[in-house]
Amino acid sequence: MIVLRRGGFSVRLRARGLTVGLLAGVAAAAVALAGVGVGQYPMSPATVVGTLAGHGTAVTYDIVVLDRLPRAVAGLLVGAAFGTAGAVLQRTARNPLVSPDVIGINAGASAGAVLAILGGAAAPGVTAGALLGAALATVAVFALAHRRGFSGYRLVLVGIGVAAMLSAAATFMLGRADVNAAYQAAVWLVGSLTGRGWGDVVPVAVAVGLLLPVALVLSRHLALLELGDDLAQVLSPRIARTRATLLGCAVGLSALATAAAGPVGFVALVAPQIVRRLLGGRGPGLLPSAAVGALVVVATDLVARTAFAPRELPVGVLTALVGAPVLIALLVRANRVGASG
Repeated sequence: MIVLRRGGFSVRLRARGLTVGLLAGVAAAAVALAGVGVGQYPMSPATVVGTLAGHGTAVTYDIVVLDRLPRAVAGLLVGAAFGTAGAVLQRTARNPLVSPDVIGINAGASAGAVLAILGGAAAPGVTAGALLGAALATVAVFALAHRRGFSGYRLVLVGIGVAAMLSAAATFMLGRADVNAAYQAAVWLVGSLTGRGWGDVVPVAVAVGLLLPVALVLSRHLALLELGDDLAQVLSPRIARTRATLLGCAVGLSALATAAAGPVGFVALVAPQIVRRLLGGRGPGLLPSAAVGALVVVATDLVARTAFAPRELPVGVLTALVGAPVLIALLVRANRVGASG
């Protein structure tokens, strides 16, 4: 156990979790570096590193720093944001099926962002729309699912219904919009890192930089939340405030990641499940989940770019292909053991 203290705050890091997080983080960085070298103008990792170190030509600088690097950094940050949000929600709700895409948070962010895109808003407006949509969807889901406490089972059922309604609303808006604006929004809804620039990186970088540390500091309370509302309230009278703060972190991370890359599905569901099995269920695993989420996104994006080259698949298509069977497996397992959250 490693304890980091600064002022009145402390963070506990388990050695196994720290090892998994570091290994996944290094692997994610390596895959992202390899992805920077892929394209119509292929470059070796040595050339990419040399360019980043300031030893490249004007051509390699434009390709690496201005064109491909923002996509790689966006993939790392989006994956980290989704992985952390999924881990927080699954631990808080005590249900492995709870993730931003399952309970409607991503659908709310998507509906808000689509409304902003169709309204001709610039990038800050799209980000604000995603945040507002995610917040409203979260309030609706938790208000409808709350009945003498929170049940993960009710949360999933209510969330699926809210997500369906929000998806229908987004589809309705697309059908009523101008063709060009509707096409732009439809492409964004698939979930893709294509064409991402530094302007797309900034919001999600701010979210990860501000909200991930807050979630890590409060992660020690997740073990209390897993004991149930009544017992958690007895052991920590301020647990309701802590839950609200953690939920706010998850919503902010999911919304800004969705604003940056669209609704890249199932990353928030898959990454915490991988970590939970690697750690044996010990510890909250927020940092490893962030690293594994980053690895999942950059790896699937690299496959999406190279599998059918020169054509590219949206990364959201591949994450859905990977994540949907995981969701089905979790549902089957929950049915076998009679789990109700």
